[in-house]
Amino acid sequence: MSSFTCHSQNGRALLAFFLLLVATSLAAEADDAIAVFQTIQRKLQTARTNHDWLASLASARDLNQLLNGQPDSLLELARAKIHTGDLIGALHDLEQFVRMGQSTDLLATSPEFAPLREKPEFATIESGMKDNRRASSLGEPAFRLSDAALLPEDLDYDPSSKRFFITTVRGKKIISTDLTGNIADFAKGPDGWPLLAIKIDRKRSLLWATEVALQGFVFVAESDWGRSAVLCYDLKTGKRLHRIEGPRGSGLGDMTLAASGDVIVSDGGGVYQVQANGEELKRLDAGDFISPQTPVVLPGGESILVPDYLRGIAVLEVSTKRVLWLSAEARFALNGIDGLYLEGRKVLAIQNGASPERVVAFELDSTLTKITSQTIIERSTETLGDPTHGVIIGSDFYYIANSGWDIIDAHGNLKPGAHPTEALIMHVPLSALGKQGVEGEK
Repeated sequence: MSSFTCHSQNGRALLAFFLLLVATSLAAEADDAIAVFQTIQRKLQTARTNHDWLASLASARDLNQLLNGQPDSLLELARAKIHTGDLIGALHDLEQFVRMGQSTDLLATSPEFAPLREKPEFATIESGMKDNRRASSLGEPAFRLSDAALLPEDLDYDPSSKRFFITTVRGKKIISTDLTGNIADFAKGPDGWPLLAIKIDRKRSLLWATEVALQGFVFVAESDWGRSAVLCYDLKTGKRLHRIEGPRGSGLGDMTLAASGDVIVSDGGGVYQVQANGEELKRLDAGDFISPQTPVVLPGGESILVPDYLRGIAVLEVSTKRVLWLSAEARFALNGIDGLYLEGRKVLAIQNGASPERVVAFELDSTLTKITSQTIIERSTETLGDPTHGVIIGSDFYYIANSGWDIIDAHGNLKPGAHPTEALIMHVPLSALGKQGVEGEK
């Protein structure tokens, strides 16, 4: 990735990058989104090396189109315009970047943006980024996990036992906990790999999860790197019922369940289905995604919302594999989404790849294909850290904050001087959403 497309790549965002690296081996088709993305990145790098700024601008425009105008592509576009002397155009791109709620230190520190810092309009951009970093929260702490070393990733809730079930990366197991944070082991990963996605089929008393041999992680055997599997357990006994391995080079990191009991799971490049009683993965998409994350089955089951870490949010029509990208309307940042959840016309998104990281609720129109407004649930607080996933329980939303991804390096080691702290489960009533009132936000 270029220095700008990955500028927000820290903490939990590294996982999306790892899964993307694995998925590149599966991008064989010339029109596959990953292959197109790689080609553009190579052209950008070549153009920069050769100081061919017109070629750089052309590739930056291609990147902006591929990424549906998401914020990181605006930074790349602005940089290219500066080198070609189009300072007015660069300022326009950065104004849109700020309008989408984003902020970056690059504008103040990179020599390439120095020509803009002399312009009077730049003060407005700086002020806007400062506002975008302002702490905001509608949620409150629900409880902390009692073990700080686990690195929790995803969670779901079982109302019959009144317990949360949580996957762990460093712990390599599924745990359960009550509202006090007291932990009990549910199941260890069968292969000693990190556990990532989790969903509970309450109707059938099943628990589905994924395990992934994360590329480059020191606590995963190198011979296993690039492998992943979907797991199914008996919710009451913890007995493993199924293990369905993904294709070599997959990283099955996020999932949801359809009303039928079918499992919808995404990896670094594709979206797959495991039928409720099946033992095989069936690919649902046609290669439109670069880094798909937590899918959401829309009412009726014919379409799926798929957040792509780089491209934004898409509606995938299952029968035709046709993809419709939700418009950012030049004001909504839809990149960097890890967890995604639907409640009525509200889409709750955990954006640990945005800058700053945040939890946000997007309001959709009646067709569920257009965003009309947004509400910031949490941003830039001491409690947020690196958020990952959440779960809607009745009229409340719970999500993992302070997961610990921000204190590990690219190999899964603790960063020098870092000390794990207990992960926090945050809680916000859904009734609290929609009470803010600025243009573009509720």
